[in-house]
Amino acid sequence: MNQLNKTDTSSMCLAGIGSNPDVTPLSSVAVPSLLCLIPTILCGGAGSRLWPVSRELHPKPFIRLADGQSLLQKAYLRGAQLPGVSHLLTVTNRELFYKTADEFREVDTTKTSTSFILEPFGRNTAPAIAAATLQVAKAHGSDAILLVLAADHLIADQGAFQQAVHKAVELALQGKIVTFGIQPNMAETGYGYIESEGNKVIRFVEKPALDKAQEYFASGRFLWNSGMFCFSAAAMLEQMEKHCPDILSATRSCIEQSRMATGDGFSQLDLDVGAFKNVPDDSIDYAVMEKSDKVAVVSCDMGWSDIGSWVALGNLDAADAQGNRTQGEVVLHDTHDCTIQSEERIVGVVGLSNTIVIDTPDAVLVANKANVQEVKHIYAQLKAKGHDAHKHHRTVHRPWGTFTVLEEGNGFKIKRIEVKPGASLSLQLHHHRSEHWIVVSGSAHVVNGDIDLIINTNQSTYIPAGQKHRLYNSGSVLCIMIEVQTGNYLGEDDIVRFQDNYGRAS
Repeated sequence: MNQLNKTDTSSMCLAGIGSNPDVTPLSSVAVPSLLCLIPTILCGGAGSRLWPVSRELHPKPFIRLADGQSLLQKAYLRGAQLPGVSHLLTVTNRELFYKTADEFREVDTTKTSTSFILEPFGRNTAPAIAAATLQVAKAHGSDAILLVLAADHLIADQGAFQQAVHKAVELALQGKIVTFGIQPNMAETGYGYIESEGNKVIRFVEKPALDKAQEYFASGRFLWNSGMFCFSAAAMLEQMEKHCPDILSATRSCIEQSRMATGDGFSQLDLDVGAFKNVPDDSIDYAVMEKSDKVAVVSCDMGWSDIGSWVALGNLDAADAQGNRTQGEVVLHDTHDCTIQSEERIVGVVGLSNTIVIDTPDAVLVANKANVQEVKHIYAQLKAKGHDAHKHHRTVHRPWGTFTVLEEGNGFKIKRIEVKPGASLSLQLHHHRSEHWIVVSGSAHVVNGDIDLIINTNQSTYIPAGQKHRLYNSGSVLCIMIEVQTGNYLGEDDIVRFQDNYGRAS
């Protein structure tokens, strides 16, 4: 397996903090001459409580807020904009890699170098952190500091966040495994709690019932468990070896059997499917944090939220005089304290209160605010039935671009396909369907059986069932085309691939 060349990592590190005018010197701690701080984003999960906007292949981190940025982009900027940081690591699902890279590219103005660890399926936070820690130790040394961030949290106060990171780094340099505790502003039952005295952790507590949450809030001794961490690679590996050696050993073995691709300011570790199945599924809280005597906490107030429900997401918008929060074309009458969102259509609401209405092109959610946590049961039912509405939207992202199902019926399906400049679909054929391709913008280089041709705007080609074909956008602008499928079976699995640039479904 290829590895990052350790001699090339100096550009990814913080220069000695004491000599950097942009960073507050660490007090009372001996600072090494070179300190690597690696923000590490964990991007996964289903976000089932935010269905129908969140789907399996479009989970919560990709939800866009009112300012146009996604939660994932905000997490990226949060880490990349820390003083001195020049490298960022992301652990995500293999199916989300190209979508994640596109999100980063859209907001990256600092040309931060990036590396990715790609999981074939979810295995919870302990394996993800084990893999990240092992890779950081190889690439940057065991003294490197990891700052583990969730991709789907919102932090309103970047200044307070940076101050909290500064305190956490101080503790991490002393060998502590640091968690960030959020100062609560209410008795919340949706978060785990940390009982603490200063930086000392007394105990971790699971999500409590309301009476316990009220008791914790009133005591002033409890913080919300944010799920963010800071530690040196050496400290975490030592604690994993002590408390969850099976997870660490299986993850190490998996990495040894996995493929690594490297490039200019970029690396990608694709975890082996078979070996990853042998890694135990566990959270970092259970595997390490609740067992270790090296744990410390930094108490902070930085406008944190995990955006865990439609109420929390809706509350980011200002309410009108009747307490309603709306996005899109919404018309109201005698309606109070509702959150209503529409992407494409006019939504009219009459005589409702305390209600969530979320309208997307292929699904609508209507829920009482008091039951908003139960939206996950709708998601679970759709998944159990194998319905596509749990997995993806009508617009589906692929490494080469997107396709949107415009209409489908008995024996036909119509798609809008966008192919990025320089990207191509796989060389493929379909047994049960024929396709008509009409270019409406840009141009397409098409392989259609033995014919190799360029299709420009307002031109088309017909591909009969059983014929090999491929589309490549050799131009410098987006290629947009309409695809009309006809046949007795139009499922996405009716495909035979011969060449695929992406090594995945395309």
